[in-house]
Amino acid sequence: MRNNILIIQTDSMDGRAMGCMGHAAMRRVTPNIDAIAERGTLFRYAYTNNPICCPSRASMWSGLYTYQCEGWNNYKGLEPGTETFRSRLESAGYHFGSFGKEDYLSGHHTARARVSAWTRSANIMRPNYCEAAPVVIPGDVERVHEIDWKCVDSSIKWLQEHGRSEKPFALYVGLHMPHPKFRSSERYTSRVPAASCDPAIPDEDWHPVMNYQRVNKNWTHGFSPEMVRKVRSCYFAMIAEVDDLVGRLLAALKDQGLTESTTVVFTSDHGEMNMEHRQFYKMNHYEPSARVPMIIAGPGLRRGATTDTLVSLVDIYPTLMDIAGLEGPRGLPGHSLLPLASGGADTHPGWVLSEFHDSTLPTGSFMLRRDRWKYIAYPGYRPMLFDLEDDPDELINLESANKDIAKELDGVLRGIVDYESIDAKVKEYDRASFVQWRRERQEAGDYSPQMARIFSGWDPGNITPWQQADEDNIENWLRGNPAPLPSA
Repeated sequence: MRNNILIIQTDSMDGRAMGCMGHAAMRRVTPNIDAIAERGTLFRYAYTNNPICCPSRASMWSGLYTYQCEGWNNYKGLEPGTETFRSRLESAGYHFGSFGKEDYLSGHHTARARVSAWTRSANIMRPNYCEAAPVVIPGDVERVHEIDWKCVDSSIKWLQEHGRSEKPFALYVGLHMPHPKFRSSERYTSRVPAASCDPAIPDEDWHPVMNYQRVNKNWTHGFSPEMVRKVRSCYFAMIAEVDDLVGRLLAALKDQGLTESTTVVFTSDHGEMNMEHRQFYKMNHYEPSARVPMIIAGPGLRRGATTDTLVSLVDIYPTLMDIAGLEGPRGLPGHSLLPLASGGADTHPGWVLSEFHDSTLPTGSFMLRRDRWKYIAYPGYRPMLFDLEDDPDELINLESANKDIAKELDGVLRGIVDYESIDAKVKEYDRASFVQWRRERQEAGDYSPQMARIFSGWDPGNITPWQQADEDNIENWLRGNPAPLPSA
């Protein structure tokens, strides 16, 4: 039997926000995604290897951790010509189709995305982001996010043209939803029970790097119970629209007689905070941001199975090689998910690694999840330690109360990656990149206006001038003496 592959990857989907995960708000929201789980294996604890778009996708497409592939930020992904699972499958004779968002190569995104990442360690307490309040369109509007509907339309057309050819196919469908802005319609919000949209109580002991992140993310719409429910309901409704698109893709497989010869992989690049810990967007290692959906269904695999084995997106590459019956490149850190999906031996190491070096955090973030514990190291700042069994909402940092466990996990993390050396390497890249960009902008005469726009959020009508005190902050950082962060 031919081994066809369909990869559906969403953007910013919290891996817990599905009916098949028992999420209270999602019971009537994700029937098509849940149908994949019913005929396959649900990986309940799947993580991104970097909680922002391009670095996450660079890891997944290359099969390498961020510190290995050096996809540091949304501007610095993989370089053209890097071997990916696509090039590997194509060289083995697969017909590969790709539609929608890929975003794993260097050179994309805006000047804001570059400069805000490069200057993160300057500790400039000004906003880089802002977000519009949620918008719900009245009425039974189906195609709210037209870009994704067109992506699926094109994917289905491709299946109709190539799905029955002699060559096996691999089709990648990259959806933009449910990435903010928070926008939906009554067609979808009507499926979400409002009573299930309350988040956990936010932590009060704000870590300094989280305080910096909140300032940079710049949510301006407040955290009243009404606003929080509106945001969360709208986000969950966007996932309902995603589910309708997943249903169309599954129906297209069925119509072409391809269901029984196609392995379906459903996942996301990272999650979304969705008002947890008083935040939106991703960019940290809290569960809403770091967890991703992971479901695999196809011929020869278990049906209706679940596993609590810790897995991550670097496992996608070896899994695709396994599906195709190919040898993967040597040295990949991930492990095929097919043994778990088929009832075989568990070869995973019992931990997952994730890291982050982009804007909104003043230093690197390195997460180790093992057993019930999550340990997050921030070079230059105190770490975080959470017991996810007793405290699944991560409201209590136990690092001070559990020094022995924190020390043990720090040792495990250091045995995987020399995170302080990697952090120093990325910060040197940041400085060199910014110095070159600043010189170019100073020569062009628009340096200060550019910095003002970059550090005023996204509202072009509300630009705060770039002050001498701001530039002093830059100069001090470049001399190795960044201003200290306030603790709260």
